[in-house]
Amino acid sequence: MNIILLGPPGAGKGTQATRLVEHHGMRQLSTGDMLRAAVKAQTPVGLKAKAIMDRGELVSDEVVSALIDAELTAMGDHVGAIFDGYPRTAPQAGQLDEILAGHGRKLDHVIELEVDEDALVDRITGRFTCANCGEGYHDRYKLPAVEGVCDRCGSTEFKRRPDDNEETVRTRMAEYRAKTAPILPIYEARGIVSRVDGMAPIGEVTAAIEGILAKR
Repeated sequence: MNIILLGPPGAGKGTQATRLVEHHGMRQLSTGDMLRAAVKAQTPVGLKAKAIMDRGELVSDEVVSALIDAELTAMGDHVGAIFDGYPRTAPQAGQLDEILAGHGRKLDHVIELEVDEDALVDRITGRFTCANCGEGYHDRYKLPAVEGVCDRCGSTEFKRRPDDNEETVRTRMAEYRAKTAPILPIYEARGIVSRVDGMAPIGEVTAAIEGILAKR
């Protein structure tokens, strides 16, 4: 099974993709994670991508498509894929079709996580993680049980993503509306688009997605 999870940054795509990996043995292909890995490694592509992402803009189709193709090759054609944050534009949608065909694959579902922009800004700007184990927290909704100490590993080191600020979030929302939303008709014409309330509790979102996958 090959599916796309759509929605603006912070809609919960990564969380739901992780659950699909656990439940179905699929592989999550997150362009954000792949790009951050390239940035951390300070590759030429990573350095270029960092400057673009810091401005809240999107990296080039060529870079993203190359990353996706390489990941599909590495994982093997027998493993289902979850595309998290890709494709973002109509050209990328066309490129994804070509990449999948080259691997003997096709899309089964496109699931959009719908969100409220103001609520999403609040969700993203307050989040932070443990620098040691990656456990996620939020200034208003999920603070550590003991102030300054990670619940999971006991570390006292925390970090925030530099692009988790209101200006960048709203820039990304505008990018999503302008470029990503228009790709939906492409998949609606194929009858494979479903929508889920991305602002619902995580468990309810998961249940809704599982219900969609069970239909086919």
